[in-house]
Amino acid sequence: MNFTQIQFSDRKSDIDIIQLQELFDVAAFWAKERSVEDLEIAIANSEPVVTIKDGERLIGFARATSDGIYRATIWDVVIHPDYQGSGLGSKLVETVLSHPRMHRVERTYLMTTHQQRFYEKIGFQANSTTTMVLHNQSHLGSLPTEQVQLQELFGG
Repeated sequence: MNFTQIQFSDRKSDIDIIQLQELFDVAAFWAKERSVEDLEIAIANSEPVVTIKDGERLIGFARATSDGIYRATIWDVVIHPDYQGSGLGSKLVETVLSHPRMHRVERTYLMTTHQQRFYEKIGFQANSTTTMVLHNQSHLGSLPTEQVQLQELFGG
């Protein structure tokens, strides 16, 4: 594979959102059919966001969220199937981890369904004791009322 046209970027402005949507559709069963609008929101609220391009073609993507010191989570790591097995996935994750927003973080999390061995090669370890999930918070619609009650209770 010729890597002379391969470029990594952490500039959100370099992301072609339509190409990203297509990359998810072809290479990420867990992210198929994400809307352009939702992808834009996810990108806007993530730092760093790293892309890999081969010329003008988007072939890799990953993003993270972090407080910059204690905790971070890596999301949406994807490499186009034509480029998998070339080492670009490892380099993508390493680029995210070395970003100034991430490199001092005490603990970095990620979720994966079938790629545990890939991430273990990078240094991640299985963690079955601390991860919990809350699906779709729409049932928490009564929160503002409870918040007002808490403010009254605590004199706020």
